[in-house]
Amino acid sequence: MSTITNDDVRHLAQLSGLQMPDAEIKSLCVDIKEIINYINQLDELDTDGVEPTYQVTGLQNVWRDDEIIDSSVSRQQLLALAAEQSDNCVKVPKVL
Repeated sequence: MSTITNDDVRHLAQLSGLQMPDAEIKSLCVDIKEIINYINQLDELDTDGVEPTYQVTGLQNVWRDDEIIDSSVSRQQLLALAAEQSDNCVKVPKVL
């Protein structure tokens, strides 16, 4: 049985920047206890001889050579498509 208290849930809510009424804290406390008890059922499984599985698809990273491919489109043609340009570059709004 897990030992999650209402104070634990209040602390988690504070760390998360959440404001919760007492009724919601009590409800969430019950939910968290049920989740932890459900997860604790995994302790009952016999995992002797089971190898850890980190990747199940067999896929590997595929890298390609970093090559410049010549295009028939010139820089000036691409700049002409831009809504705004400045100093031979595309001008975009600030993103902060």
